[in-house]
Amino acid sequence: MDRLQKVIANSGYCSRRHAETLMEKGKVQVNGVTITTLGTKVGKKDTIVVEGQPITTVEPVYYVLYKPEGCVSTTDDEKGRKTVLDLVPINERIYPVGRLDYDTSGVLLLTNDGEFNHKMTHPKSGIEKEYVAHVEGFVRKETSRKLERGIKLDGHKTRRARIQRVTYHKESESTTLHIILTEGKNRQVRRMFDTVGHPVTKLRRVRFGCVTVEGMAKGEVRHLRPHELKTLLHLARPRT
Repeated sequence: MDRLQKVIANSGYCSRRHAETLMEKGKVQVNGVTITTLGTKVGKKDTIVVEGQPITTVEPVYYVLYKPEGCVSTTDDEKGRKTVLDLVPINERIYPVGRLDYDTSGVLLLTNDGEFNHKMTHPKSGIEKEYVAHVEGFVRKETSRKLERGIKLDGHKTRRARIQRVTYHKESESTTLHIILTEGKNRQVRRMFDTVGHPVTKLRRVRFGCVTVEGMAKGEVRHLRPHELKTLLHLARPRT
């Protein structure tokens, strides 16, 4: 027996958190009965229907996309913009793990495994995300230290970060640097640098945990390698 929201997520229909929302809205039935209680257990013989669609078990799949700029990290877009799924010639029903901004490129994971998605995006996972940022102005050491210690965004202090490999460009009066985060607030890197007066002009995520897009071209997709999957799951384990 497994929790209903976990079974829905593992089917590839949606993430576990979205499954919980659908349950709370009364859009999930088990054996013809609407279920709204989170944590309800179901077995293999139970018939599960979500938003009118029967749920079937699927094999989990995991991909890495080198996301280019100019597309959104969603399965569809109300504005009609290109989505990351338009770049992926795959028949399985998959969705992105977290998001990268429209104008941000780099490592993006895609899967149909809701439990994996939950582990990768949970605030307590602590998985490192490394970005290369090109920003306006010269980012001095005192500003870097301020960002590393954490700054207030929406009333909450960001977690400690690391800034490395800082390069100054005198002609353009700009800075290129690597910043490593262990969280993923909406547009976090851009907002952090906006706060200290150094707007980001170009941003690329070069690493998600142990995963990189080394050797890949923008728009290219590949399978997540078995050792990468194993390492990511290990990195996302709660620390004692």
